[in-house]
Amino acid sequence: MIERLRQNRQTIARGLGSLLALALLLILIREEGDGELFSALRRVSPGYFLFAVLALFISRLFAVARWHVLLRSAGLDLSFLRSSMLTFTGNFSSNFLPTTIGGDVARLAGAMQLGYDRAICLASLVADRLIGMAGMGLALPLGLVPVLSLDGGASQSIAFSALFQKGSDFIRRTLESLSIWLKKPAALTASLLSTLGNQAFIYLAIYLLLQGIDHRVDYWLVAGMYTLTYFVTLIPISINGLGVQELSMTLLLVQLGGLTSSESATIALLTRILFILASLPGAFFLPSILAAMKEK
Repeated sequence: MIERLRQNRQTIARGLGSLLALALLLILIREEGDGELFSALRRVSPGYFLFAVLALFISRLFAVARWHVLLRSAGLDLSFLRSSMLTFTGNFSSNFLPTTIGGDVARLAGAMQLGYDRAICLASLVADRLIGMAGMGLALPLGLVPVLSLDGGASQSIAFSALFQKGSDFIRRTLESLSIWLKKPAALTASLLSTLGNQAFIYLAIYLLLQGIDHRVDYWLVAGMYTLTYFVTLIPISINGLGVQELSMTLLLVQLGGLTSSESATIALLTRILFILASLPGAFFLPSILAAMKEK
């Protein structure tokens, strides 16, 4: 029993981190009263919500294109449909496995069982994740500038310095991991453009949710707030960013967007629901992947 706890201590610690973040979020909501959250949920326009689902689904297709370009340029002959099947299955797995890496593991396992080269698939997954982070890094100033303009500039400057150092390390690791594709600038550029398209539609989905509760928040401010939330969730203190994503997004929407805690929590919770809905095609693709694995 003790040995099992030691082996799973990281997962346990992340689970506790998620519970703590969710508890803090609940405390924040209770300060306004539980009824305010349900009131905010009832205000969401069904039309805007459906458009937000569509926008996020389009963003997933751009994410598919990002990885597909990397695989094809590395010499793997696979269709866009098969890339979609693997990517959506990975997204679906990420929502139900204990870490966000679970989705990458599912993609790698599926690609290998389908007969694709393990080394290239693994390198492409690393490159795919790094290019996604690089795209978010380009949008990071959209969030840092308004945050640094708030009170408490000294502590924020310290945090910014630490972030800059991590950014320098990230650039170094990126260049090392993209060795295959640095010789193919066209493919690398296409992959980066795909991740920018992915981000644009994620931002649009959240922007539409805000429109759905009659809040006009600038699109670029939405982009900045989500980007900051994305980087916060990369800190390995929770399961799939659960709780941490919702709490950080809620606080940013309150501080920068001018929403109440209940309205902000509503948007944060609906954003989580959107990502789950957009990953559901993975559940339909999974049998097809398993069937193809059996044929191999």
